[in-house]
Amino acid sequence: MKFKLIFFLFILLSCSPQLSTINQKQPYTAKGFAYIYNNLDFNEKIIKGRMNNDLMQISHQNLKTGTLIKIINPKNNKNIVLKNIKRIKYPKFYKVLITKPVAKKLNLNPNLPLLEIIEVKKNKSFIAKKAKIYNEEKKIPSKAPIASVQISNISRNKTNTSTNINEKIFILVASFYSFEAAELLKQRIIKELTKLDIKKLKIKKLNSKETQVILGPYNSVNLLKNDYIMLQNFGFEELNINVNE
Repeated sequence: MKFKLIFFLFILLSCSPQLSTINQKQPYTAKGFAYIYNNLDFNEKIIKGRMNNDLMQISHQNLKTGTLIKIINPKNNKNIVLKNIKRIKYPKFYKVLITKPVAKKLNLNPNLPLLEIIEVKKNKSFIAKKAKIYNEEKKIPSKAPIASVQISNISRNKTNTSTNINEKIFILVASFYSFEAAELLKQRIIKELTKLDIKKLKIKKLNSKETQVILGPYNSVNLLKNDYIMLQNFGFEELNINVNE
């Protein structure tokens, strides 16, 4: 009974309406895919707002306008910090909406635009040599509610610019302290989501204090997308994506 209560509380806390503002003391973080903006999707109303694809701009539909967001390409550790220009509605499968110059700056693979985003609290300081305003953003009138800064890469690891489209992708469904709680969730998903490929649903014990429920591996974003949306409709809003784990 105790584990059932934990599960239902978890589901309730995971659910949030579209375009609701995320409010929490800890900075918001997520791993997943970026939606690279194009005007055709705006014209067809897949994206509910316009962006300038000549500039480095980002939009997160649940973080407040003006929020600083650090975007990291986990493949090469390239990162930048940009302001959330406005809250544009986009398909829930994606973690953030970015323009093409952002994807180019981070050297994102357009076929697998996996990234990590971290909310930057204004009272937090970064280890950086120097922050500067990008020349592209200087062209924007001063009244425009947008700014952009570049943060030097903290990691000293060598940059890997190679692209591997055959990587194995996993959905991190949930993390638990106990194996029993993870098993309870797994069985509930199997029972409720009959169209899900249960062979992909696994329990992964990381250590004595953390056990994960994961789904995968996938080698196609489209295949992953279907299951991701199915889990979202089941009640999971913030699902992270891991690669080659």
